[in-house]
Amino acid sequence: MAEQDDDFTVDDILDAEQTEEAAGADNGPAAPGASGEAQDAEQAEAEEESDGEEASDHLEDLRRLSAEYANYRKRTEANAEVEKQRATAAAISGLLPVLDDLDRAEQHGDLEEGTAFATIAQKIRGVLERMGVEAFGEKGEPFDPQIHEAIAQVPVPGTEEPTVLDVIERGYRIGIVELRPAKVAVAVGADG
Repeated sequence: MAEQDDDFTVDDILDAEQTEEAAGADNGPAAPGASGEAQDAEQAEAEEESDGEEASDHLEDLRRLSAEYANYRKRTEANAEVEKQRATAAAISGLLPVLDDLDRAEQHGDLEEGTAFATIAQKIRGVLERMGVEAFGEKGEPFDPQIHEAIAQVPVPGTEEPTVLDVIERGYRIGIVELRPAKVAVAVGADG
């Protein structure tokens, strides 16, 4: 008998038919009055429902994680852009007094077209514009304490709301990063 056990191959085992006793052992004890096929169908149906619920839960988790990742990526990209603007602002803030001097020279007529000084001023302003530097603060615009720094208040008859009367130093920003507010004289109502 021991010799026969040694002669079995995997193919012999796979080709052999299963006995009823072995089939019953695989399915567990049969319920009285229920056939094996009905029990198998119920069990398969229960497994499918369980698998469907589990798959639905996994799909919902996957959607939630995907949305969280998309939000994280957007937030990171936005933060990177703001940090880039802040780094540029830190480097450019040292040039603001030079821009102020160029504005004063222009007001006094020292930047005549065609002179070397005017050409240099154009090049400096062009480079700063390409880097995203924007000037703000113009005469006549409404006073906004968020972007203007009031250096003086001048009572002007007929003024209903505070407006910029004169710009002492222009304000500058890069994107949403403000380099400095515009320093202005504000026209206010003469009534007080």
